[in-house]
Amino acid sequence: MRKLFPLTQEGRHRDRVLEAVKHEIRKYLKRERRRELPEGVDFLDFDCRVGAAKETAEVVHLSAVMSHLDAVAREGGEQAYVEILAKPGVRRPRADADRDHPAQSTDASDDPAPDAERSAA
Repeated sequence: MRKLFPLTQEGRHRDRVLEAVKHEIRKYLKRERRRELPEGVDFLDFDCRVGAAKETAEVVHLSAVMSHLDAVAREGGEQAYVEILAKPGVRRPRADADRDHPAQSTDASDDPAPDAERSAA
């Protein structure tokens, strides 16, 4: 989706127009997530850009699209450019540094004897 949304319409309150734009974006995301994933793909990832114009749009995370859209409207922009492109996402295994948690450590003892001795005493 690459679209330039007008944020003002004659006869409609500016806030309602903004809510309609957000609704259209959410509807697009929902439709894209329903699509069948290609083989070897774990999830859909999205590349997003939001700004007052195509030239000034900045790269944002999907979770920040709505807040950036609000910022454009708050600044008094007459239009907002939104670009959301779906791309395949593949999960990567965690790094060894993430596995150093004490509960997952291989050198930790699994012997429950120390706790059993305390309760018996």
